Amino acid sequence: MRHRAVWLVAAAITLVLSPLALARPAGASKASKDQGSSQPPDLSGVWFVRGKVRANFVFQDSSPLLPWGVDRLKANQQKLSPLLRCFPPGVPRVWTMPNPFEIISLPGRVLIYYEFEHLVRQIHTDGREHPKDLIPTWMGDSIGRWEGDTLVVDTTGFNGQSWLDTTGRPLSDALHVVERIRRVSHEGLQVDITIDDPKAYAKPWTAQRVFDLKPEWEISEQICEENNIYLTPPDNTKVEK
Repeated sequence: MRHRAVWLVAAAITLVLSPLALARPAGASKASKDQGSSQPPDLSGVWFVRGKVRANFVFQDSSPLLPWGVDRLKANQQKLSPLLRCFPPGVPRVWTMPNPFEIISLPGRVLIYYEFEHLVRQIHTDGREHPKDLIPTWMGDSIGRWEGDTLVVDTTGFNGQSWLDTTGRPLSDALHVVERIRRVSHEGLQVDITIDDPKAYAKPWTAQRVFDLKPEWEISEQICEENNIYLTPPDNTKVEK
């Protein structure tokens, strides 16, 4: 019965739209085709990291810490990770989470829906710039542009509270991240990341992650409870506020 009902609805829609199709100008078909050819590459799909799941990046080009970074690293290593307190991982660490994510392409923007904490990144691709009155956040503000088949994402406006990895490597409010996202094949997605934090590191870092398409997967519910009692640290451990 359900399939029959769907068929009847589809038939009714076809009958309603048929006069509109007949009334379409002769040049409309060509125009639609031309517009379609100018559409950006489709990155849509559910993706999951290829190979061994790693909690940290394997950096292609690392950088030494500056004095501020050294002090912050020592302080971080005396605290509980923000992730264990259910705060967002931030960018770029979100790419290391052992959960799938879905890319959804829309006119003028691309959404990345991470299963981890149900985080959603909105990447505007309509030519706008970062707002001048940005409120610092964990995930920052992302704008994007297309360079051929690559979505180049520029993110800034961070609150400086997230970590780069599980070791406590710091990130400051001066962090600037550029991600180059492209579909290297129908089943493969590559993300090249440049991490520029002049307050914490002597030079930019670079890293890469590769993901596989999972056409049979859907994003599931993943909840991080705020009161993780089983993660309560010992009395002598400082908890980041």
